[in-house]
Amino acid sequence: MHVDLNTHLAKVPEDAANGGRHPLPSVEDFAETLGRLGISAQSHVIVYDDKNGANAAARFWWMLRATGHTKVQVLNGGMAMAINAGFPISNVNEVASPVDPYPFTQWQLPVSTINEVEIAAEDSGTVVIDVRDAYRYNGESEPIDLVAGHIPGAVNIPFCGNLDADGLFLSANALREKYTAALGNANSGDVIVHCGSGVTACHTLLAIDYAGMPVPKLYVGSWSEWSRNGKKIATSL
Repeated sequence: MHVDLNTHLAKVPEDAANGGRHPLPSVEDFAETLGRLGISAQSHVIVYDDKNGANAAARFWWMLRATGHTKVQVLNGGMAMAINAGFPISNVNEVASPVDPYPFTQWQLPVSTINEVEIAAEDSGTVVIDVRDAYRYNGESEPIDLVAGHIPGAVNIPFCGNLDADGLFLSANALREKYTAALGNANSGDVIVHCGSGVTACHTLLAIDYAGMPVPKLYVGSWSEWSRNGKKIATSL
């Protein structure tokens, strides 16, 4: 089944200043989307994309987990690894067997608002992680949003560092060592993760969960919202 980032996993606004480029859809809309896909509370869901989990797959994983659904996995290595493993490939449109809207009433994983991030970024006890590529964080150039740079106080841990040279996730032990060192004494409630629009940040949340650590907060609006609201901007140039 195909899940579209822009129409199923986000409610794209006319102006990205209002929640960023990929705000979450309403609980009601996402519950109906899951029902149309045939996903119930008993379903075992496996998700993949062609970006090593860094695009829609990680976002869908996070959103399912945020409904309270636990039987969801992301295919390590994504589409490329499936092909390499000899999985049959089809171009036929699959038809779901719809079920009732998924039974949940609120997101159950923590999120942060732009105002919370602004306060947190100035708090030495809170860790704000920017998972974008270093050149975007540094302010060298910005290929998607209007302004280059980063949120003052945020640290840069690019999501691509969650993967090895073959595009597979590092081992759970390696990821645990990586993020234990990065987070120091901060607990998950004092960690906020963001990216450009709240999508690839979910790749890092997935990696942290795979490492056996509590899932931190997601700043859904991310840089696309922050950079359009007159907030302070830092660069590393």
